[in-house]
Amino acid sequence: MLETESQARDWLTSLPEVDDAAMARLETLVDLLAEENQRQNLVSAASLEAVWLRHIVDSAQLLPHVPRGTDKSWLDLGTGAGFPGLVIAALRPECEVLMVESRARRIEWLDRARIAMGLDRARVLGQRLELVETREVGVISARAFAPLARLLELSARFSTGDTTWLLPKGRSAQQELEDLRNWRHVFHVEQSLTDPQAGIIVGTLAGRKGKTR
Repeated sequence: MLETESQARDWLTSLPEVDDAAMARLETLVDLLAEENQRQNLVSAASLEAVWLRHIVDSAQLLPHVPRGTDKSWLDLGTGAGFPGLVIAALRPECEVLMVESRARRIEWLDRARIAMGLDRARVLGQRLELVETREVGVISARAFAPLARLLELSARFSTGDTTWLLPKGRSAQQELEDLRNWRHVFHVEQSLTDPQAGIIVGTLAGRKGKTR
C-alpha cells in the first residue's frame, strides 16, 4: 500500500511506460490542475496536497492490468477532471484515448490540458454517453461514474469479449460485484494501491445472460 507522495512517485517511475517525457507530461498536468482548480472545483483542494498519490498513481495503477503494446482504443467514461483519462494518455501517448465528458467547463479543461501535454491521440467526446456513437474498444475505464449495473447498461455496447474493464469502485467494489445480475462476465476485485478500503473491478464481459454475441 502506498501512503506518501514519495512512495507514489517511486512506484510511478517503476512502470515501464514512465520515462522523462512521460514524467514531463504528468508534471504539466499537475501544474495545470492546481491552476485550474482555483477557477473551478475539479478536485478537492485537500487532495492536491497528495496529488501524485490521490490522482496520478490512483489512475496509473490501472495500466498493469492492460498488456503493453496494445493498439486498441481506450474509452474513459465520465472523465471529469481527467482521471484516469489524461494520466493514461500521458503514459501511453501512442494509444487512442477517448474521454467521455458532458459538462461544458470540464470539456474545455480536458481539451486545453491534452493540447498542453502534447497528447495528439487523446480526444474528448463532449456529449452524454448515451449519444456517443457505438464502436468497439480495447479498454473501458470509469472512475466513480455510475453503479456497476447501470454502467454496464450504458456501455456494454462498446465492449467485445476481449475488452478489458477497469472500474475503480472504492469500498463498494465487492458488494457491487456480488449484487450484479443478468450479465455473463469474468470480473474480480483488485485491491487499490492508494486506498486500503478501495477496490478495482477488473475483467471482461461476455454479454447479457440468455443472449449470445
